[in-house]
Amino acid sequence: MTNEAALRSSMVGLAVVMVLVWLSTQSLNKTVVTYAIGVSLIAGIVLPDWDFFDRSFSRWTYPVTAEERAAALSRKSQPSSRFRVYPMRMVVYGTVYGYAVYRWWRFVTK
Repeated sequence: MTNEAALRSSMVGLAVVMVLVWLSTQSLNKTVVTYAIGVSLIAGIVLPDWDFFDRSFSRWTYPVTAEERAAALSRKSQPSSRFRVYPMRMVVYGTVYGYAVYRWWRFVTK
């Protein structure tokens, strides 16, 4: 799935969630918050510069070197999984997104 197709399907999914929130709560405020949280979560998963983040967590504070960019380009030319699994990335994503979804759910169900 290309980045555009992933973004498109994510935004359609967000639209469905927004409609469900509107139908269940009849609150424009909760629907707008759902949109803001959804776009933020989608941006964190679909849109990052994977050449930057697709490397060791300890290297995230440093610019991408020419060697790392060349390695990323060679990986893109090979058919493989879109996402690489790094334990620290999973912990950070799980913590941040879990908390965001928890707070959103608490807000919507009030």
